[in-house]
Amino acid sequence: MQLVCQRVGTCSSCLKRQLKGFLGLIKWQRRLVPACVRTIYSETGKWEKSYGLETRKRVENWWLPRIKDQFCKISETDKSRPKFYVLSMFPYPSGKLHMGHVRVYTISDAVARFQKMRGMQVINPMGWDAFGLPAENAAVEHGLHPASWTQSNIQHMREQFEALGLSFTWEREITTCLPEYYKWTQYLFLKLFEAGIVYQKEALVNWDPVDQTVLANEQVDDNGCSWRSGAKVEQKYLKQWFIKTTAYAKAMFDALSDLPEWYGIKEMQANWIGDCVGCSLDFLLKVNGKVTEEKLAAYTYTPEAIYGASHLYILPTHRLLHGNSSLKEVFQREFIPAKDSLTSVTAVNLLTNQEIPVVISAKTNFENFLDTKIGIPSTSAEDAVVAKNLGISFTEVIETLPNGLEKVINSGEITGMTRQEALEAITQQAKNKGIGGDLTSDKLRDWLISRQRYWGTPIPVIHCQTCGTVPVPYEDLPVVLPSVTTFTGKGASPLETASEWVNCSCPRCKAAARREIDTMDTFVDSAWYYLRYTDPHNTDRPFNNDLADYWMPVDLYIGGKEHAVMHLFYARFFSHFCHDLKMTKHKEPFHKLLVQGLIKNQTFRLTTTGQCLKREEVDLTGTEPVYLKNGEKLQVAWEKMSKSKHNGIDPEELVKEYGIDTLRLYILFAAPPEQDILWDAKTDAMPGVQRWQTRLWTLVTKLIEARTSGTMPNPGLLNKKEKAEARKIWDQKNLVISEVTEYFTKDHLFNAAISRLMSLTNILHQASRPLILHSAEFEDALATLCVMVAPMAPHIASEMWKGLSHMQNKLCTHHHWDVDVLHQSWPKVDPEYLQPPDVVEMSVLINNKACGKVFVPQQAARNFEEVHELVLQSELGVKHLQGRTIKKAFLSPRTALINFLVQE
Repeated sequence: MQLVCQRVGTCSSCLKRQLKGFLGLIKWQRRLVPACVRTIYSETGKWEKSYGLETRKRVENWWLPRIKDQFCKISETDKSRPKFYVLSMFPYPSGKLHMGHVRVYTISDAVARFQKMRGMQVINPMGWDAFGLPAENAAVEHGLHPASWTQSNIQHMREQFEALGLSFTWEREITTCLPEYYKWTQYLFLKLFEAGIVYQKEALVNWDPVDQTVLANEQVDDNGCSWRSGAKVEQKYLKQWFIKTTAYAKAMFDALSDLPEWYGIKEMQANWIGDCVGCSLDFLLKVNGKVTEEKLAAYTYTPEAIYGASHLYILPTHRLLHGNSSLKEVFQREFIPAKDSLTSVTAVNLLTNQEIPVVISAKTNFENFLDTKIGIPSTSAEDAVVAKNLGISFTEVIETLPNGLEKVINSGEITGMTRQEALEAITQQAKNKGIGGDLTSDKLRDWLISRQRYWGTPIPVIHCQTCGTVPVPYEDLPVVLPSVTTFTGKGASPLETASEWVNCSCPRCKAAARREIDTMDTFVDSAWYYLRYTDPHNTDRPFNNDLADYWMPVDLYIGGKEHAVMHLFYARFFSHFCHDLKMTKHKEPFHKLLVQGLIKNQTFRLTTTGQCLKREEVDLTGTEPVYLKNGEKLQVAWEKMSKSKHNGIDPEELVKEYGIDTLRLYILFAAPPEQDILWDAKTDAMPGVQRWQTRLWTLVTKLIEARTSGTMPNPGLLNKKEKAEARKIWDQKNLVISEVTEYFTKDHLFNAAISRLMSLTNILHQASRPLILHSAEFEDALATLCVMVAPMAPHIASEMWKGLSHMQNKLCTHHHWDVDVLHQSWPKVDPEYLQPPDVVEMSVLINNKACGKVFVPQQAARNFEEVHELVLQSELGVKHLQGRTIKKAFLSPRTALINFLVQE
């Protein structure tokens, strides 16, 4: 035996037709493609030998609509089949795709096609995060209604997506600004309201004193001025809507441990949430013994010691001193700057009914984002000092036993419990009464969702002077945005001007009332969209439970790192909430997360002003870039592509110049998904993937020409060396299948997958002409290569497959030649390849120096005596070891190595 692995080199099915007759050969000599087959080269009836610019254009123009139609026609969900839900974060319809879009959606497209070829039932849905400030700004600046501007942009971007050949499941398309979507956003808001997880309180907003309007953070420039009026922005307290995300902090923190590795994102989520060791409890405020309307939630790190509370501690910056509170005057009068100020306001603990004084702290800030704390001297030396200095009495509530165990004393029904038992009891009691108790951290704040905007989901609430805040009845949903025609960017929300819409009757008492004129943060719309995709046309509920349970969780969620904290946190929050409502069986919405890096390009800034220049304004001929006008040196940096920085690249122009497949392959090959791509520094990748496509095409041309040469293919004509070469091809094919499949399923290293496919291409290019003509292994490897290329470069792969499928005298029949490449099954490693070899190639060392190899039977390879004897009897052993004194020998079965130490 002369080979390392004595294995069957081909599948038996590949040889079934090897000795068939010459039928059809003459036709193929005349025309490489039969006239009846309508392919892009049907005008000439010949296979195009080279893959040049014109051929590439014709290939992509022909296959683009066909590939789209093939993928997007999805039948009813078959719950008996395995599923794969790939989701890329949906875009804001700005009107134009950028390279970041191309990267994320190329990745999801390649994964979707791969999983479909593996036999999965796949959805790769697309929609539009369509509410938001830019549409309203367009209305102010250009007189376009936000709805018209948004719909126009959606249409244009959808055309751009289709021009890139992306395989979205368009029948599941959603648009968050349409009533049929935001009806269910409002429905979920009402569910949160019913659960006591939505509330209103005063909060600071950015206020433009000239335009008399609220500004979003992005409308305030670096100097703290309004982007439109130029006025210095002020901080003003307004009543705002909040979602109590802190109620789910501990559950969401703990659930992170059950998720797979998220490339460091889990750590970011954990850091955002913080250590959930304490909780907030609600207090009712009194002044001069009279109960006020003010409620206050205060945080404590030690809820188990709540009966030992001595005072409530607030910061001097607290809203009670600066907002519209009825207690503002009292607090301001009794506040002494830089001193702990004991006030006449008291706070009644709604859990224990204890009444304690409110103290304004001398500090300017507490830990992290806290502005209200419960002072408990038993567990805080600092609190004890404050209480003693201000003469506030307190009770010790923690006792340490001789064995070191801490127990709770002087604490009502929890007296005698351990601290942990008391913690669990107190927090549960508070939760049962709806007055706090949810374990959270001192870092996490509740989610402020109010926006003083028109273009957003209306908050389904009505304000009645008699009944107070009343939720809109479910049967009255959706609360549809009124048609507002005038947008000035000044004054109150544009909804204020829609008097017929604002003025309504109270659903309870039918008296005159007013609608809420704030709209929701757009993060609310995107916090549950992944669930709507599972059942996007349901008119009776947000989604069908069974469909959501089948499709969820999302198997692979793809998006930018900039959304890895807030959006991901809010999406996880909504999923946990829906699970508690028994709307879904899965708590966590996303299984695997793929965070892709940015595509960056160089920016050229004037050192004097910081202004970004266009590339045509820069002289790049010298050692350093300078300004063409005056030779001024420039600041050069790699930054995210942006129109304002003049470093963006139009995907449409790249498609025209290079083609869809080349752009897709470049995106996948230039860097691993999580790394940034530096556009100019990676120009080697673009010609690299262009050359590779040409080499793939050439391989197909070689095989077609060989099979139409007039010589009948016959594997029996291969000599010993050629058969060994064929076996090598078979080995490499199986190795590459194994590796590429793992790259697609495990780490999503598409660059590594392409690199391995390139290596298989190189091996096939080295094949001799007899091997190309007579080898089933060559044909099978080329067909398999074509199938593996298809998810990443579907157009060229489809055309190459068409050429191969109409080639006569094929030696392999296990491929489904009668259907297109994207409908082929993803290749599997041949079972024979997985079998242990009959023989093992044992490396022989003498005195630690390699001197050759000896083949030994597989069953003997781990037995020292047998290997030792076989080596001594071999030609190598006779030559190098006969007559020499062997002092010792060592066998390493794992590395198939034996080392002889001999006397020199």
